[in-house]
Amino acid sequence: MYIKQVIIQGFRSYRDQTVVDPFSPKHNVIVGRNGSGKSNFFYAIQFVLSDEFSHLRPEQRLALLHEGTGPRVISAFVEIIFDNSDNRLPIDKEEVSLRRVIGAKKDQYFLDKKMVTKNDVMNLLESAGFSRSNPYYIVKQGKINQMATAPDSQRLKLLREVAGTRVYDERKEESISLMKETEGKREKINELLKYIEERLHTLEDEKEELAQYQKWDKMRRALEYTIYNQELNETRAKLDELSTKRETCGDKSRQLRDAQQDARDKVEETERVVRELKSKISAMKEEREQLSAERQEQIKQRTKLELKAKDLQDELAGNSEQRKRLLKERQKLLEKIEEKQKELQETEPKFNMVKEKEERGISRLAQATQERTDLYAKQGRGSQFTSKEERDKWIKKELKSLDQAINDKKRQIAAIHKDLEDTEANKEKNLEQYNKLDQDLNEVKTRVEELDKKYYEVKNKKDELQSERNYLWREENAEQQALAAKREDLEKKQQLLRAATGKAILNGIDSINKVLEHFRRKGINQHVINGYHGIVMNNFECEPAFYTCVEVTAGTRLFYHIVETDEVSTKILMEFNKMNLPGEVTFLPLSKLDVRDTAYPETNDAIPMISKLRYSPNFDKAFKHVFGKTLICRSMEVSTQLARAFTMDCITLEGDQVSHRGALTGGYYDTRKSRLELQKDMRKAEEELGELEAKLNENLRRNIEHILSIKTCGEFIDQLMNQMQQIETQQRKFKASRDSILSEMKMLKEKRQQSEKTFMPKQRSLQSLEASLHAMESTRESLKAELGTDLLSQLSLEDQRRVDDLNDEIRQLQQDNRQLLNERIKLEGIMTRVETYLNENLRKRLDQVEQELNELRETEGGTVLTATTSELDGINKRVKETLARSEDLDSLIDKTEAEIKEHIKSMERWKNIEKEQNDAINHDTKELEKMTNRQGMLLKKKEECMKKIRELGSLPQEAFEKYQTLTLKQLFRKLEQCNTELKKYSHVNKKALDQFVNFSEQKEKLIKRQDELDRGYKSIMELMNVLELRKYEAIQLTFKQVSKNFSEVFQKLVPGGKATLVMKKGDAEGSQSQDEGEGGADSERGSGSQSSVPSVDQFTGVGIRVSFTGKQGEMREMQQLSGGQKSLVALALIFAIQKCDPAPFYLFDEIDQALDAQHRKAVSDMIVELAGHAQFITTTFRPELLESADKFYGVKFRNKVSHIDVITAEQAKDFVEDDTTHG
Repeated sequence: MYIKQVIIQGFRSYRDQTVVDPFSPKHNVIVGRNGSGKSNFFYAIQFVLSDEFSHLRPEQRLALLHEGTGPRVISAFVEIIFDNSDNRLPIDKEEVSLRRVIGAKKDQYFLDKKMVTKNDVMNLLESAGFSRSNPYYIVKQGKINQMATAPDSQRLKLLREVAGTRVYDERKEESISLMKETEGKREKINELLKYIEERLHTLEDEKEELAQYQKWDKMRRALEYTIYNQELNETRAKLDELSTKRETCGDKSRQLRDAQQDARDKVEETERVVRELKSKISAMKEEREQLSAERQEQIKQRTKLELKAKDLQDELAGNSEQRKRLLKERQKLLEKIEEKQKELQETEPKFNMVKEKEERGISRLAQATQERTDLYAKQGRGSQFTSKEERDKWIKKELKSLDQAINDKKRQIAAIHKDLEDTEANKEKNLEQYNKLDQDLNEVKTRVEELDKKYYEVKNKKDELQSERNYLWREENAEQQALAAKREDLEKKQQLLRAATGKAILNGIDSINKVLEHFRRKGINQHVINGYHGIVMNNFECEPAFYTCVEVTAGTRLFYHIVETDEVSTKILMEFNKMNLPGEVTFLPLSKLDVRDTAYPETNDAIPMISKLRYSPNFDKAFKHVFGKTLICRSMEVSTQLARAFTMDCITLEGDQVSHRGALTGGYYDTRKSRLELQKDMRKAEEELGELEAKLNENLRRNIEHILSIKTCGEFIDQLMNQMQQIETQQRKFKASRDSILSEMKMLKEKRQQSEKTFMPKQRSLQSLEASLHAMESTRESLKAELGTDLLSQLSLEDQRRVDDLNDEIRQLQQDNRQLLNERIKLEGIMTRVETYLNENLRKRLDQVEQELNELRETEGGTVLTATTSELDGINKRVKETLARSEDLDSLIDKTEAEIKEHIKSMERWKNIEKEQNDAINHDTKELEKMTNRQGMLLKKKEECMKKIRELGSLPQEAFEKYQTLTLKQLFRKLEQCNTELKKYSHVNKKALDQFVNFSEQKEKLIKRQDELDRGYKSIMELMNVLELRKYEAIQLTFKQVSKNFSEVFQKLVPGGKATLVMKKGDAEGSQSQDEGEGGADSERGSGSQSSVPSVDQFTGVGIRVSFTGKQGEMREMQQLSGGQKSLVALALIFAIQKCDPAPFYLFDEIDQALDAQHRKAVSDMIVELAGHAQFITTTFRPELLESADKFYGVKFRNKVSHIDVITAEQAKDFVEDDTTHG
């Protein structure tokens, strides 16, 4: 340990912050003019380390502040940075910073930038070997002269400080204080005993009865004590037995839980495998269904193509024969049609003649009947009307109606005539259009055949590529399903981890990821992204057996975030707060973690936890920070021992902890909620997910050419399909036109046939209308003739004769018409039968034959057959491939289902095992509950027994042994006898008795306490004697070592010289004696043997006798030496003390001031020798000390401000030779 660096600001002459360049661990020399600030630099170090500046008044603190030109300094500080690589300071750091800050109203200490108290600082320095009251490692100007002229008693005081007797003195003072306190307590107890004796004396009046009562009462209490004690012992024995059973049951329960956990893990693992297999089966079944659907569609297409090919082959093979057959049939049909038409032509004139006769007969019958009706009406009007005018009026009205009816009839007749004419005119219309369309269809046929060939070629290619694409899609779909299953499994594990971890922590992790993603998206803070290494849990691995103890040890530190530097964490937190994200985060900046290697105990019962963790060496600091101070122990007993012995945290594999501070924690830990296990499963699932994604991407990359080919072909197919659609549109247009014309021609043909069918009825209707017209005209003429004639009640003879003639004519016409009707019906039946045969059979069949001949012309050629055969080959190939894949899938599904059945059997077996273990655990739990209840009852009984024993009060010694051999039955019998005897003394004054008993108990307690105090007093006296003896021995030993070192150092400083220390002591009469060197120690031991406890009070001082010539006769005291010799002797004493109790560093301020050149060289050589083990910081105006220095510093004083800088040896010599050069 040494002073590495000093920083000063505002202290005395150092106004600005002065950072001194790091010191050498050996000899450092500071040079400068008088008044430049060298001593102030020493004061600054002493200000921090020495007890001299510990109690400063406000005016003293102000005096230490810099006073110069410019603004007044309101505070000052001095900071010393120690190199603590040897761990002399009990702080686990290689550099320790100690700063003291003062102001007008403040005085504060800071250790590594943390505020501490002054006592903490002093204790820390004292633990490193610094003296609090006598800092002899700091030698100020004049201190050498002060030590040289100091009296012997002062040197004795220094020797005591070196020997460490202050500790013994403090312990002695504590013992004296305790002894005084004990004396006070003894006196108080004596007073109380005296008072109690007086009070007991006043109760002597009831001595006899009281004695008897006490006798029986003591006996009762002794018996009750024995009874309660036996019950207590019995209860304790039962509790011990129960505790043993509980431990056994607990071990068994742990074994059962472990077995149950193993079974549960097997069940979960099997369920996971079954889920994966079922998902695999589901994917394969889905693929099989797709293949089945494809195969069905392919088979359907194949069947259709086979039928189509067969039909085409049949058509191609039978086209010629069929055409011949159809032509022959058409010829026969034409001949039959001609024959039937001839037959019809022969029958039609006869039919027309008969029909004409019938129509004339009907017409005449209608006229005669109308005329007769008119005559009858004329006869009836004589009775119908009363006058001629009334009749004429009615006739005129009837004539008007008849005229209108006659006009209507004429219009109907004209319409029928026009209809018949139109029908004849449109019979042969549109025949030329049909012929032209037939010619156009022949031209289109050639183009359609070419496109059909091209269409089928592309279609086959498209079908092949689509089949391959479907296969690739199925593969990708299976991989996507596996990927989805893995994602689902990963999400479940993430949910379990969230359930086992605090919401705030997980929100913090998510928020940190959002911040980093924000940086990546913006392309900023790349060093922050690279400097973030994730949480602790994601950066290490260990065996599952250590999961529990590792989790319990780390706790929430598993979720601490490892970062490279504190700058990284600051950047993340700034963005975190800026984005107002939720959660809590804790960072472990590797650059700020200060960890050291730990010395672990070498034992077979414990191992360092960190040795069982696997992590990157880059994160060594983080993991040592979290796990470096923890041991994994075999049992709680081992944990307790090692935690106490090595001040380390210890933990068992089950998670039971023993802190180095002494706290014990533990209990049942549910391993099912292990966050490390969940994290391991998550990591495994993420790796598998990554592999699946990589495989999927690789397949996509490998199949990209096929996909592009399919896409290109698809585009080409789309183009061709567009062209084909255009041509098909034209084709459909032509065919639609042809079909429309054919349909129209057919319709016209049917209309012509229909016209022919309706021609005769129309003619008959025309004839009927004309006959009706004649009748109506006849009636009109009759009415006109009657108009103006006389009104008669009877017909005239002429009219009567006319009626009779008409009746005869009507009867004859009716008879003739019936004959004509029968003949017409006969001829009409013949004609109808022939026409029906012509139209419904011969002509219809002729149309069908014509249509078949046209279709035969359309299907001629082998293009469609070739394309269909090629397409059929392709579909057969795909059917085979689909069938083979389906068979493979069936085999895989059967195999996988068999695996699932085996796994399910295994799972059921493990579930049964788990159930058995669970039942056993429940049974043991119930037994444990019973034991717990039993234990509670026993503990309650134990407490009751102990309470009753306490209530019995103090008992004589014989009560503990007298009745121990008796049984409970005997004890109860004796107790009953005691209670009977005690009833006889019920009249005793209970208050006096209570007082007597109370005073007696108090007396016993006080006597017991008095004995304890007497023993304590004796122990204190013995301790004081031991302390006095140890102090005496420490002083003797230190004196011996310092005296020896003093002689050796003096001989080195003064070659040929001789020096010795003399221990001076006084006797009872006040005279003094003295002993020298090592002989003095022996004589003291001799004198110590005469007294039981030698006292250090006999020592009065330490004298010095020296000879610079080495002659014994020239030994002189300090008072007889010159000033330079005294300084040299004082330095020799300081160096001797340094050898005896070395300080880590020394500060000498112009110690060579009074020495001559020879002795300055000797001192310089001594410093060189001692600088190997301690640091020296010295000031000088002489060149001798510069020769042994390792580093040089120059102090300058400008504008009332001191400055200190590193200088070279030559510059230092310039300072010494002429201090005005660098003034």
